[in-house]
Amino acid sequence: MKRSLPPSLVAPGHPDFDTLSALANEITTRAGGALVLAESFPAMLRRCIDDVIMTPKTGRRAYEELEKTEKTYIGTRVEIELRALLRLPRGRLDTEILGRDMDIKNTMGSNWMIPTEALDQPCLLVAADEARARCYLGLIIARPAYLTQGKNKDGKAAVSAAGFANILWLLCDQSYPANFWRLQDPDVVSEIFSQATGNARMASLFRQIQNTAIARDVVEAVAQQKDFMRRIRSDKGRGTRDHLEQEGILLLSGQYDSQLIKALDLPHCTGAEFISCQPTEPQQRRLAAQAGFILPDHL
Repeated sequence: MKRSLPPSLVAPGHPDFDTLSALANEITTRAGGALVLAESFPAMLRRCIDDVIMTPKTGRRAYEELEKTEKTYIGTRVEIELRALLRLPRGRLDTEILGRDMDIKNTMGSNWMIPTEALDQPCLLVAADEARARCYLGLIIARPAYLTQGKNKDGKAAVSAAGFANILWLLCDQSYPANFWRLQDPDVVSEIFSQATGNARMASLFRQIQNTAIARDVVEAVAQQKDFMRRIRSDKGRGTRDHLEQEGILLLSGQYDSQLIKALDLPHCTGAEFISCQPTEPQQRRLAAQAGFILPDHL
């Protein structure tokens, strides 16, 4: 999305204010309130993108690696998921809110392409900026005056530079969960995925990236095997947890080791996250021993 957006002109006195305000209030109410919308909408976007990247099955780790048709399908997924999130029905266009047909437009770029059938109709605009992990949710009446003069081969027009000021934003430049792999050093990522087995890749993951909460889907992507959770547990000396413990590294589960995670003053982990660390202070090692971990004495 564009880094610099004009302030919205949609305020009392604007010709679209009454319509867009009513629609925005209905959407916010259906979401469970503004705070819930600000939490659930970004999480939905992350899920839609990751479900198409399919790292565990494909080995791909970024949006840029997708085929053109897959990038297009993300828009379809967003439309479906957004209707489900807001409990909206299908309409003549994509959905219907307060008796008004509405198109849902999604972009991973800097603009939206508005079809001719949506002219003069409300549009729900969705944008995700993967590079910055920022997202947008807005409403516009797709008036020809707000669109570019030029059209693509399908007759679609983009929102003009001046037209952006006629968007009523529900969420603007809102953070959303970043792609985990974008946050990591490329050399570290290469090292992790260069390992030949799932066990070795997971051990490398938690050895290389410590003191950071790591989600279950990241672990699955690294393991690339069906029973990946078995590898992360103690497994008669063969599991990732066992191997790392022998190196003096704790692999902890947010579900089962929450008290130890808190005692070691590590970042909070949800029940679906994991974290590793290498205790060095005597008190930390005592806490680990009390929790049943046996760390090597020479470390």
